Amino acid sequence: MKTPMGPAAPRERFDAAGRRVLLVCVAGGFTTLIDQSVLNTSIPALRESLHAQPAHLQWIVAGYSLAFGLALVPGGRLGDVWGRKWFFVTGLAVFTAVSLLSATATEPWVLVAARLLQGAGAGLVNSQMIGTIQDVFDGQLRARALGMYAVTGGLAFALGPPVGGAVLAAVGPEHGWRLTFLLNVPFGLATVLLAARCLPRPRPSARNADLDLVGLLLVAALTLVLMLPFVQPPAWTGWLAFAAGAAVLLGALVWWQRRQARAGGHPLIHPALTRSAPYALGTAVAMAQFGSVVAAGLVLAMFLQDGLGLSPMVAALVALPSAVSMGVASALAWRVVQRFGRRTVTAGMTVSALVMLTGGLVVQWGSTAALPWLLAALQLLGGAAAGVMSATNQAYVLRHAPAEAAGVSGAILQMAQRIAAAVCVSALSGVYLRATGGGGGHRAAYTYASAVCAAVAALAVLASVLASRATAREDEGPVAVSLPGRAKETGQPDPVGPSGRPGPTGPTGDVRARR
Repeated sequence: MKTPMGPAAPRERFDAAGRRVLLVCVAGGFTTLIDQSVLNTSIPALRESLHAQPAHLQWIVAGYSLAFGLALVPGGRLGDVWGRKWFFVTGLAVFTAVSLLSATATEPWVLVAARLLQGAGAGLVNSQMIGTIQDVFDGQLRARALGMYAVTGGLAFALGPPVGGAVLAAVGPEHGWRLTFLLNVPFGLATVLLAARCLPRPRPSARNADLDLVGLLLVAALTLVLMLPFVQPPAWTGWLAFAAGAAVLLGALVWWQRRQARAGGHPLIHPALTRSAPYALGTAVAMAQFGSVVAAGLVLAMFLQDGLGLSPMVAALVALPSAVSMGVASALAWRVVQRFGRRTVTAGMTVSALVMLTGGLVVQWGSTAALPWLLAALQLLGGAAAGVMSATNQAYVLRHAPAEAAGVSGAILQMAQRIAAAVCVSALSGVYLRATGGGGGHRAAYTYASAVCAAVAALAVLASVLASRATAREDEGPVAVSLPGRAKETGQPDPVGPSGRPGPTGPTGDVRARR
């Protein structure tokens, strides 16, 4: 048996229904993810307009990510049990409607509340996307669809600052920050209409399953305890309290999930996920990759503006090659995977770590005039590496998710990435600011922070190597019999899909859209 992404597999094409489903998922992801990066450019104008205090700003920026992360796993489970279409539509409708509230806010606390609601709506939307892709596509088409969804986040992250800067330059800071919220409205409405028309009709994959409300509450509490200290950092005693709380909640979650499984119930986290070393290690790869890339982007933005004195628009243009190369590389990743298989992830992460390390050395020794060009070239290479490996790793991780846990497995993966991003952003911004405050200057601070990012990326390389070995062992063992879609990576197409369900019928692998 061989992987569906092996060299012998012919290229499959999306049919018309599949293209419409993919368009809706990509549009929904882009609309909800670009919001955060656009807003970051508008923070100074927003602060002056609303006379916001630092605590307000912290919650306006980070509250969105907190609510986003909290909504992922419950949203994924709701989609598994009751179908995904109308949860997608509802989440996007909430996100769009609250964008109007954000744009018209006159008090900081109103904007804080609106951002929390926006984040919850965005989390509900994004938790349905991976499940929808897994429901609708199989084999090579699934890998390519996941690749297009994965690159959406990178493009949104990179394009947000130039868009925000252009809006502020066009209409001025007083009204510009409000317009950045209003931009969500037409895109959100259009995507809601497309989703209502084009997504498959609701069809639960976890038939006769309960919601496991206790498990949902424990996961929500654990997510809150893990992310909250990075949203609003406490004193050192507070860190100890949060760490103790996280340990207690994690222990309670493990105990409850095992109890549910022994009692013949339907635990929130499917036993196949907890038993799968490739799923756990692949999730660790995604966490380290996402956290290091997001933190490196933040540190780069701070260095370009504070260290080199560039305007927000010019700083955003230095980072733009990353988005371009990521998009191109993600579109072509399936060809690389056909030839090299799981090793693509390891190679991509290795290149990413080397780019981060090289960036620190270039900043330390390069001339001021040449630095923007050199860093832009490194962003081009780093974006290509991320585009090749990110979507590939996601596809390999989700191979180990059974159909009835498609939504939860994708939500756990996204939630883990959000937590990793919160931790890395908080830690790396602290490293950078402490280094600049210590008299070393911005160049030394960027070098230190880049070295830390490279170390985190190196951990992802190690996890990827271990994941490859675990996948090989699992495919050779009895699991390969019970889940026939997990084929050994030797290059021959598997007649069934990666989740163990029948593969696409017909030579072109048409989408199995359910209407």
